[in-house]
Amino acid sequence: MEKEIIGRGTWLDKVAFEILQREESIGRKVDVLRTESGLGASGIPHVGSLGDCARAYGIKLALEAQGRKSEYIAFSDDKDGLRKVPAGLPDDLNRYLGFPVSSIPDPFSCHGSYGEHMSSLLQDALDKCGIEYKFYSGTKAYKEGSFNMQIEVLLKNAKRVGEIIKEELGQEKYTEVLPYFPVCSSCGRIYTTKAYDFVPEESKVLYQCEGLEIKGKWIGGCKHKGEVDYRTGDGKLTWKVEFAARWAGLGINFEAYGKDIADSVRVNDRICRDILGYEPPFHVQYEMFLDKGGRKISKSTGNVFTPQVWLTYGSPQSLLLLMFKRIVGTRVLSPLDIPQYMTEIDDLEDVYFGGKTVADKMELAKLRGLYEYCWLFETPSQPSIHVPYNLLVYLAKVAPKGSEIQYITEKLREYGYVKTAVQEDLKKRVEYARSWAEDFVEIQETTVKVSERERKAITQLIEVLRVERDERAIQNAIFNSAKSVELEPRDFFKLLYRILLGSSEGPKLGSYIVAMGNENVIDTLQRAISQ
Repeated sequence: MEKEIIGRGTWLDKVAFEILQREESIGRKVDVLRTESGLGASGIPHVGSLGDCARAYGIKLALEAQGRKSEYIAFSDDKDGLRKVPAGLPDDLNRYLGFPVSSIPDPFSCHGSYGEHMSSLLQDALDKCGIEYKFYSGTKAYKEGSFNMQIEVLLKNAKRVGEIIKEELGQEKYTEVLPYFPVCSSCGRIYTTKAYDFVPEESKVLYQCEGLEIKGKWIGGCKHKGEVDYRTGDGKLTWKVEFAARWAGLGINFEAYGKDIADSVRVNDRICRDILGYEPPFHVQYEMFLDKGGRKISKSTGNVFTPQVWLTYGSPQSLLLLMFKRIVGTRVLSPLDIPQYMTEIDDLEDVYFGGKTVADKMELAKLRGLYEYCWLFETPSQPSIHVPYNLLVYLAKVAPKGSEIQYITEKLREYGYVKTAVQEDLKKRVEYARSWAEDFVEIQETTVKVSERERKAITQLIEVLRVERDERAIQNAIFNSAKSVELEPRDFFKLLYRILLGSSEGPKLGSYIVAMGNENVIDTLQRAISQ
């Protein structure tokens, strides 16, 4: 058995082992193995953007767990041109289409540029999740000459580069132009330039600013003819070759990618190997996060679900669980999924500290390992107090303004959740629930197996809830619904608690239902009996 190589048994450990095997097979010996992800700087980063980073960092941790030194590089693509103004940002940004995002003013007036602002949002999320990284700005890297050697080789071999792109993708463009975008010295745009000649003895690229169609919109060039010394950083490589230059220039051993750029990665792999003489990094491909409407979560279309939104309602560990749980398969996602991941982290913690028994040793190792990765290997010394998310939301809804923490703590003592001093972790959970109570009304039900008699009792209760708003009357209706189908009322109450709260007990259900809203409770119960 692959030696318990796979250590903790997660996909992260398996990928790390495959990286080590590959590095050995190609005879590449380096002291530090580097993982990388790109930080898109053209729009507001979403949870998928953080996923690229978290997974790369997770592989870094897995490599270290297998005895190797490793570091994670976060590379900001802030030399890229702006192709489209993201929904919700000022329309006057349209005048900067085609400009490098690092040369566009920050519309929020708090950073040196548009690109710096967008990169900072993702860096903020990385910091809040505890992810350590070595940051590279693309603009700075080009200016400092980090890729000069690779640029020179690519430009000298531009004809062969164009042939490879044509062979792999069927695109003939780069058989006619160089794989390099100079920044026009006249108008400042980058994507409107066409590089048509290279003078190696002077390190100069000759170009004309002709214009380009971007996202169905024609961006006119200024027709300026000019030249640029690529060593000044006043330009960038096209994506068809830029990954390759980065991998070779920075010595990257692993980078994951989304299926939407699979063709670009394939071309870059070949150019990296055939033109630059560097064996490309090990890859894994992942699927996209989709919104509830089935659209890819995007920086530019307005359906941006950011890491900051998640961290308003859930812990960093729950967000990392989203990234580390698995890498394959498309996932439909919205903020409404956050309570589920908070519950799953609690379940993993119970397994880790022995509160839940898992008979299968491999499954146990995998779940314990997943928990450790969610804590970035800095696990707590003891389990936290696990209070169902829905219960905290309910208490946050009914708590007197200004004394929420005191009220909620007293109620949790009454329910038996708190026996000693309130832990800092519980205070954070209360804050997540308070934010949820202010912004959402949905109840996140727990999946529970329901018998036919229980289904009939719930159906009767739903009919009462459609018209009844009095707490006492609702409490009596629960009792009567159980008796009408010969169920023990105590068991029926426990069933409702499990569905609505994820717990076998809690506050009076009549009070809970009124506070959470009859229609919300009805929707939850209907989903429970239709499963």
